[in-house]
Amino acid sequence: MDAAFDAYEWTGRARTHVVQYARPRFAARPEVAQAFLALRAAALDDGIDLLPTASWRPFEAQLRIWNRKFSGEATLYDIHGQPRARAGMTDEEVVWGILGWSGFPGATRRHWGTDIDVFDRAALAPGQKVRLLPQEVQPGGVFERLHAWLDVHIGRFGFFRPYRHHRGGMYPEPWHLSYAPSAQAALAAFDLDVLRGVIAGAHDMLGRELALDMLPEIARRHVLDVDPP
Repeated sequence: MDAAFDAYEWTGRARTHVVQYARPRFAARPEVAQAFLALRAAALDDGIDLLPTASWRPFEAQLRIWNRKFSGEATLYDIHGQPRARAGMTDEEVVWGILGWSGFPGATRRHWGTDIDVFDRAALAPGQKVRLLPQEVQPGGVFERLHAWLDVHIGRFGFFRPYRHHRGGMYPEPWHLSYAPSAQAALAAFDLDVLRGVIAGAHDMLGRELALDMLPEIARRHVLDVDPP
């Protein structure tokens, strides 16, 4: 199935391209969901209970995350998953601190319905919560086995890791899987002028004027420069 995206879909202002699933609970494009459920079935055969912890997200939800982090209400983390002290950080440093672990409203892959964060429920101890930090996937981490399995199997289901390496934008996120055929189509639909208009109209966005000034660099580092399939 060829993926097609309009400006409302890839900026998170519409959900006409995604379908909501109940068990497991996630939202994605139909072809992405089909591939993910096939990946999940293969993982179950090997004793891994692969579940989504994040999938499609609308603009408003991504903006709330941005505002909580820009205001200091939510913690910023460094590339190693350690909390960062806000004292002495410039507003530009705060922006890049947010974008190390969170998508930019209007341009995050979360809007596309092509990307899913995953974990292994079978690996968790009773009461243990998923944090999606590097410590969980490192040797000895709770999801070490999961990611060794994903290394071998995701490609044959069409998935890849767009944030395998730090390329100046997002920090490495091995749990973040992207369905290549559809995600590449969404990336090809990216339009900086459309994004600028969306942000200009987001009057409740904290740091909006700064974000607009930084937008070309944000697009280059955070949106466009990812690891290829």
